[in-house]
Amino acid sequence: MDFLTIEVIDKAADFIQHQIAIEPRVGMILGSGLGTLADSVEGSVRIEAQDVPGWPKSTIEGHAGRLIIGHLAGQPVFVMQGRSHYYEGYSMAQIGLPVRVMQRLGVEILVVTNAAGAVNPNFEPGDLMLITDHINLLGMAGLTPLRGPNLSEFGPRFPDMGRPYDRKLMDLARDAVKEAGVELREGVYICLAGPSFESPADLRFLKAIGVDAVGMSTVPEVIVARHGETRVLGISGISNKANLDGSTITTHEEVLEAGRVIAPKILELIKGMLRRL
Repeated sequence: MDFLTIEVIDKAADFIQHQIAIEPRVGMILGSGLGTLADSVEGSVRIEAQDVPGWPKSTIEGHAGRLIIGHLAGQPVFVMQGRSHYYEGYSMAQIGLPVRVMQRLGVEILVVTNAAGAVNPNFEPGDLMLITDHINLLGMAGLTPLRGPNLSEFGPRFPDMGRPYDRKLMDLARDAVKEAGVELREGVYICLAGPSFESPADLRFLKAIGVDAVGMSTVPEVIVARHGETRVLGISGISNKANLDGSTITTHEEVLEAGRVIAPKILELIKGMLRRL
């Protein structure tokens, strides 16, 4: 699937719509090891993502591949318990499908989370980082979910990306972590294709161009969200220390273990933000 059509989007949206009784206002995409946040959703309807027509199935440990629709902190939410990635063999268009479906179902705000490796040497595993901006390196090379005929029902051919992450939502997140007593880093995120982790030379390059954290997701989803004028809040859970000199080995098990530490902090941030909407 090189690009999406309205028919493909609506077929998936209709399948979900017939199983839920609420209109979700806030969508959430939970990254590696962060799926336990979905356990806090109340009165939920659970849908196996693989049952939704056209929905990309996640094949990675730590991504359950489940949709949870219910209420969290008083807000109607649509939670993706895991996501799919470009390196799994999906096209950028398929990666963007879940966000398009959320938009079709009425979602106004998207909260994207991920497990990310530190590039900033001051960041430690277990830290939370508020994403203030991103570098769309894959998009610069031509890999964009907006390739193909423009879906004018959602947005313009050439969408502005001057403020990919909503400033008011960032302020709400800052207030929420202060109340919860959780430290919040801030920085720039970059998405690489993966699945290999970065070499020390990669990381030194990323540091030189202003990157604070690196992962293999999120940016394509944010681009689709902003094309459709969905407001976005982005949170990275720092899963491993910057390996700028090649002295350590990074593993997916390490990422999942860090997620168990990070998930409760992200939950407090998200619930605090939702209560302030």
